Amino acid sequence: AFWVTVAAHKYEGAAHFALFAAVLAWLLTLALFGLSLLGRWALVPWLGSRWLLTNLVHDLALGVGLYAAATGIMGYKAGRKSYCSLPGYSQRCLYSAYLSASVCGGIAACLYLFSGLYCLSRRCRDQRDII
Repeated sequence: AFWVTVAAHKYEGAAHFALFAAVLAWLLTLALFGLSLLGRWALVPWLGSRWLLTNLVHDLALGVGLYAAATGIMGYKAGRKSYCSLPGYSQRCLYSAYLSASVCGGIAACLYLFSGLYCLSRRCRDQRDII
């Protein structure tokens, strides 16, 4: 929802990085989910034997890191456009798009954090697989 919200509106500046971060995290998540769902993680060289650790690093470093940075960028941009929420302001403004993207990014970062903590708890119990 984050990258759809950003891409559906005109964006500029640092929002390009936020869009790149969201799409990259989304595509890598789809790839890891597909490999996990099909049980084909053994086909990935070097990472196949460390699949739980791979998912842990993906969730905590890439997912939380990129989405937290993107959320911060969009929150900053929403703060810069907060004058648009005044009653009677008639010009086109991206405040609501930036604010909703920031909220969606925060939710996505929290979900990646919960997933990473779940993988971490499984790793602490000496389990090696996702399922």
